[in-house]
Amino acid sequence: MPTLLLSFPGRHYHATPWGHHVNEGLVEWPPSPWRLLRSLLATGYAKLNWPVEGPPDIARRLIDKLANVLPNYRLPSAAGAHSRHYMPLARLEKGREKTTLVFDTWAHVRGGELAVRWDIALTVEEFLILEKLAENLGYLGRSESWVEARVVSDEVSLPDGTDSTPCEGVPHRGHGWEQVALLAPMPSSDYDAWLKTAVEEALAKLVEVNTTKKKLTRSDQKRIETIKSSYPSNLFACLQVQTEWLQKLGWSQPPGSRRVLYWRRADALEAGAPKPKLRRIEAPPVEAMLLSLATASATNQALPNITRTLPQAELLHRALVAQAARLGRHSVVLSGCEVNRQPLKASHRHAHVLPLDLNKDGRIDHVLIWAPSGLDAHDQAAIRAVRRTFTKGSSTRLGLALAAAGSIRELSHLQEPYGRHLTTVIGSAKVWQSLTPFVPPRYMKKRGRNTLEGQVAAELESRGLPSPSRIRLLDSRDDAVLLRYRHFVHTRRLGPVPPIDCGFILEISFAEAVPGPLTLGYGSHFGLGMFRTIG
Repeated sequence: MPTLLLSFPGRHYHATPWGHHVNEGLVEWPPSPWRLLRSLLATGYAKLNWPVEGPPDIARRLIDKLANVLPNYRLPSAAGAHSRHYMPLARLEKGREKTTLVFDTWAHVRGGELAVRWDIALTVEEFLILEKLAENLGYLGRSESWVEARVVSDEVSLPDGTDSTPCEGVPHRGHGWEQVALLAPMPSSDYDAWLKTAVEEALAKLVEVNTTKKKLTRSDQKRIETIKSSYPSNLFACLQVQTEWLQKLGWSQPPGSRRVLYWRRADALEAGAPKPKLRRIEAPPVEAMLLSLATASATNQALPNITRTLPQAELLHRALVAQAARLGRHSVVLSGCEVNRQPLKASHRHAHVLPLDLNKDGRIDHVLIWAPSGLDAHDQAAIRAVRRTFTKGSSTRLGLALAAAGSIRELSHLQEPYGRHLTTVIGSAKVWQSLTPFVPPRYMKKRGRNTLEGQVAAELESRGLPSPSRIRLLDSRDDAVLLRYRHFVHTRRLGPVPPIDCGFILEISFAEAVPGPLTLGYGSHFGLGMFRTIG
């Protein structure tokens, strides 16, 4: 399959589609098969010294093969451009030279090569003729459209760009594609059949001429010859007719040509000035993102109570998963499930949605989204796109805004007024105390692995943390601040219910410092079982 590669040194391609006026501002993009073949023929006569009687037989066979198939294109990036000037008409009007406004429209080709590939097999001699024609091709379209052309075989990969293919037998290519009409030659056999029918119909209209006579008069013969001469004898002759001849005989479209539809990207020829190519840089993965909550009136009393940590986290989690799907991809990290909705086998590596009260007024003012496996660019985009959430008992929307993003270590250096309280959640310490109630993930037993201490130790082990040196149960009645722990919501709305609807306040000690965040038990990915550092 021969491929013709065309580059435009001047970055301009001037060509008006057939049947349109130059002032319509249209550009024939891609170049039509009809224009390409006529340019090759003109190059043969002008540069290869073909005789007036016609090109050699090898060239005829080459052109015939190229005319019988529709080529495929690979288009470089281009934009439509134009200039306006007043052309003189060589006559005076009211003492001044008469002019007319003319549009000069072209395709501004940004670079790269235009590829034209024909799905045919050529002999060595035919391929060499095509190479010579390509080497001597100086312009395509108007003379301002300088080109440098070369021919390669089908083993060579096509240059970068967008494809343009015939619509015949191809279903609609969907959004972002459009159809463009190009002029192409008929197959030789189709033209021969059309020519025979067209001449017979034209002769039938000569009522005054009796074509059945054995001997016709000179005038009748002249009329018949005039009609036959108005039709080129074959497809090769059709490709060589002059525009003056077409206008004289009233042809609205060259004989032997047909209009074909091609698929083309809607942005293959951009309207307006060329746009700079933007390099898309994806955000690097981060370990955590901190969101702030606020009301339209900036009233903290309208923020949800800290006791509603679980339902607020669950509500925001659903919004994040839905937003990730709207952005075109299922997020394993945010959802905690594979695409087939099966839970992840690597437990606790996906996202934790942790509501926080960083100003210590008893209301949720921030949410920490923490994923040990990392939040990629798609996850970050979904989190940034969720701009609001709601709370029970209020019709007021709560605004969400990104306050910080990075690793846990980077977030630990957040400045005041919230940095110190955030550090107690994400810092490192030997002693940790409940910030939200710990809800056992399994039924509690008096002895064995499912005691309160056994379940805490199992939760620490599942997260790769060391065994505690001591677990102490605190009594909320001993502290007025701890008394509110009794009012926390312990049951998810759409998830599984806990084995026991009871929360415990614990103090866990370790032999060595353990890094945070530390969340254990039922609902630990939604803010329950969260601990803070002591000391």
